This record gives sequence, structure tokens and C-alpha cells, in this order.
Amino acid sequence: MSIHNFSQAPLSVRVSDKRDLRTQFAALCYRVNNDKPEVLLITSRTSRRWIVPKGWPMENVTPAQAAAVEAWEEAGVKGRAIEQCVGLYSYIKLTDDGRELPCAVLVYPIKVKSLAKDFPESRERTRKWFRPKKAASRVAEPELQEILRAFDPRLLQR
Repeated sequence: MSIHNFSQAPLSVRVSDKRDLRTQFAALCYRVNNDKPEVLLITSRTSRRWIVPKGWPMENVTPAQAAAVEAWEEAGVKGRAIEQCVGLYSYIKLTDDGRELPCAVLVYPIKVKSLAKDFPESRERTRKWFRPKKAASRVAEPELQEILRAFDPRLLQR
């Protein structure tokens, strides 16, 4: 039996329309308190609903590192990014001009070491710790609810 080593040419997805699917990276910020995990949710700037920090891909950083940058900017989180995607969810982002952008969000855990009092979006957001199941009941996206309900930091790669 022979083994063939075929190489795949790099794939290119051209955005031909502004309604095409966009990718974002989210931070599932967590800590363990009395042997029980807690996750940090923040409020969105406009609707004030509970969400996780998330943002667009960044040049020359991994998705987990991009999630950590968003965790700092939006929630004041200082911590360790874990290069293990724990799930994917989708939502529709409303732009300032009223357009709808479908987004797929990859979620990366961030082990929180500390929370800063002053951070870039501190005056625009509220943050609060929840147990994973309670956090799941607070977010709107069904797939994110499932990610939060299933989250167990003991299952993360070290």
C-alpha cells in the first residue's frame, strides 16, 4: 500500500458582498471559585444585553490572542488565553447604518488572573460573574447558551 501526500492549495474566500458571513473571536473569561467555575459576562454597549467579549480577527495574532485582546478592551480582563476553541455560535450584528451582518463566532477560554478597574471600555459596559448555567440563561444566542452550559475548565488542554 502506498501513501500519497497530496497538498491542498490555500483556500481563498472572496467577499463579494457585505452580507457575506463574517468571523469573530470571543473570550469565555472564567475563574474557579470554591472549586466551582464562574464565567464573566459583559453588557453590550447599545442594547445592554449580556454577552461575552468578542471582536474581529487581528493581523499576526492567533484567534485566542485576539479573544484575549477583546477581553482586555471590553472587560478589563488580565489572564491567560487558551488555544483551544470550545465552541462556535452565530448571530446577526447590526451595523451603525442599520445593515445586518451574519457572524460566526469562535469561542476561546481565558483564565482570568485579575480584573482592572480602569480599561478602555470601562465606562460603556457592566461586567458580572455568573455560574455557567446562570450565564447561559442570560445570553440570547442558543448556541452560546449551550457552550456556557457545557463549559468545564477541567476539560481544557493544559
